[in-house]
Amino acid sequence: MRKRLVLVLMLLLTIGQNAFGQKRYDPGASDTEIRIGGTAPYSGPASGWGTTGRAQAAYFAKINAEGGINGRKIKLISLDDGYNPTRTVEQTRRLVEKDQVLLIFGSIGSPTNAAVQKYLNRKKVPQLFLGVGDSKFGDPKRYPWTMGFQQTAYSEGRLAAKYLQLNHPNAKIGVIYVYDGWGKELLAGLKDALAGNAGVEIVKEVSYHLDDPTVDSQVVSLYGTRADVLVNLAMPKAAAQVIRKVHDLNWKPAHFINYVSSSPADVLRAAGFDKSIGLISVDNMKDPSDKQWENDAALKEWLAWMKQYYPAGDVTDTANVYGYNQAQTLVHVLRQCGDDLTRENVMRQAASIKNLQLPMVIPGVKINTSATDYYPIEQLRFQRFDGERWVPFGDVISP
Repeated sequence: MRKRLVLVLMLLLTIGQNAFGQKRYDPGASDTEIRIGGTAPYSGPASGWGTTGRAQAAYFAKINAEGGINGRKIKLISLDDGYNPTRTVEQTRRLVEKDQVLLIFGSIGSPTNAAVQKYLNRKKVPQLFLGVGDSKFGDPKRYPWTMGFQQTAYSEGRLAAKYLQLNHPNAKIGVIYVYDGWGKELLAGLKDALAGNAGVEIVKEVSYHLDDPTVDSQVVSLYGTRADVLVNLAMPKAAAQVIRKVHDLNWKPAHFINYVSSSPADVLRAAGFDKSIGLISVDNMKDPSDKQWENDAALKEWLAWMKQYYPAGDVTDTANVYGYNQAQTLVHVLRQCGDDLTRENVMRQAASIKNLQLPMVIPGVKINTSATDYYPIEQLRFQRFDGERWVPFGDVISP
């Protein structure tokens, strides 16, 4: 009897151990593969950001060459949506329903991600580390399956106001912004932070639509106010046009440009480096063209990665650093998942990141998430363009 009892206990223990160590998979995951999907503007008005999707794929190629994640290779299916929300819906449905991806990762753009946010949350498919800035992509109560990546547009608008209050206490401000959710949120952050400050005044604000061929008339309208500060909340193509037109008008306001449109390769080169001297912006990534990092081990590793896995990419384009950082963060999460590659556990691990310091993010800016904090990166530092590169100044700050 006693021997039989011992055998039964051993059997129960064995069953419990097997159950505890059991691999758990949702669609897109298996013993050999983790299939993820995303969309990017490889064509259309925001095609300059397409390089971010290519950088993501290049980083996963590196991980796969090194053996993958816990023995599983990452398969990224990144589809072109042309920055068109209707196409984003079509492509995302294909990724979820036909390609059976485990999650949607790193998709670019506020209007495009907004078009599929409710669908993905209804399907309980993780929508992770998006190239967006709207607060609605970091709202776990309403959208528990959606998580942004960078700081919110609202917080960036507040930081712009903080800079102006400290450095231009009697400023007369002109603002140009893109007429979409992201642009409106930037503007709201700026205006809310300036409210009650008698010395700083927004004398005029003008908007434009993403498909407008030019913003010259809007810039001329702002120039007519003789504002001494210009806050440029335009997307990359229009932001470059603003810089050029301001120069052509011989207008010399203090010029603040938003984070998304601060790329030397994608925006300032198009505008003209000579025309961009003195621009003020914010950032939290290491700029490969910044000489302060030329002996930095992380930058050397990044350059070696670009040479081997994305040789066609521009090493001066910070959009490639952005994609690299997004992909590294997802790899961290997937490793934490272990053999529990269910969508629920992916979100659990994504919302449990503690003090993660990415190599290509400036020191002091760490990624933290929780069940109530769905924006991984929130700290920034001011920078000024000297005609060749961005020169950072001041300490790392939070909104």
